[in-house]
Amino acid sequence: MPTNTTISSSTLKRRLGQRTECPEDIRIRLHRSISWLQCAEKNAGDDDLNFITLWIALNACYAMDGESGSFKTERGRFRTFIQTLVAADDEQRIFKLLWDKFSGAIRVMLNNPYVYRGFWDYQRGDATSWKGGFDKSNEEAIKYLSANNVSGVLEILLDRLYILRNQLIHGGSTYKSGLNRKTVKDGCRILEMLIPVIVDIIMLNPEKDWGRLLFPVVREF
Repeated sequence: MPTNTTISSSTLKRRLGQRTECPEDIRIRLHRSISWLQCAEKNAGDDDLNFITLWIALNACYAMDGESGSFKTERGRFRTFIQTLVAADDEQRIFKLLWDKFSGAIRVMLNNPYVYRGFWDYQRGDATSWKGGFDKSNEEAIKYLSANNVSGVLEILLDRLYILRNQLIHGGSTYKSGLNRKTVKDGCRILEMLIPVIVDIIMLNPEKDWGRLLFPVVREF
C-alpha cells in the first residue's frame, strides 16, 4: 500500500465496516480513533487543535486497562503496543514512513531539546543536568536508525511528541505560539500520516492482543 498519501478517515471508516471479523472491543477502539481523525481533518488549518485531536486518535488506539497485579507500567504497555504493531506490519509501512518520508523531520525533532523530558525536569529543578541524557538518547536513536530498528525509533519519536502533547494539553504553551510553530507543524505532519497506518494495521490484525479497552462502552441503566 502506498505511503505517500494519507489514508482519510472516511476510507478507514468504510474499511472498518467491511471487517466483520473484528471483535467488538477492537471495533470500538478503532471507531473512536477514526472519529478523532475525522475531527483532526476538520481542524487541519489549526496546528494546535490538529495536533491535539491527532494525539487523541493515537490514544484511542493503544489506551488499555492494566491487568490486576501487573507490574507493567504505562510506558511498558506502550512499548508492548509498539512492538506488537511493528511485528504485525508485514508490508513495513511504518518503516517506509519513518525512513522515506520523515527521516529529516525525525532528526530535527531529536535535536530539539524543547521536546526532551529531561530538559524540562532540569528547568523545574527536578534534575541537576539534562545535556548528557539528551545526547545519550539521541545517540541511541541514531543507532536505531542505522540498524533499521523500527520499534526503537518509533518509541523515541513518540516519546518526544508526547512532551509536545503535554505542553499543549496542560496549558504549557500559548495558543498559536510562534515559539513552537515548526515543532507543532512537524508533529502534525508525522501523526496525520502515521496514525491512519496504525489504525489500518490493527484493523488487518484483529487476532493480535491489542489489550482491553480502558473505557468500555456502558449502556444506560
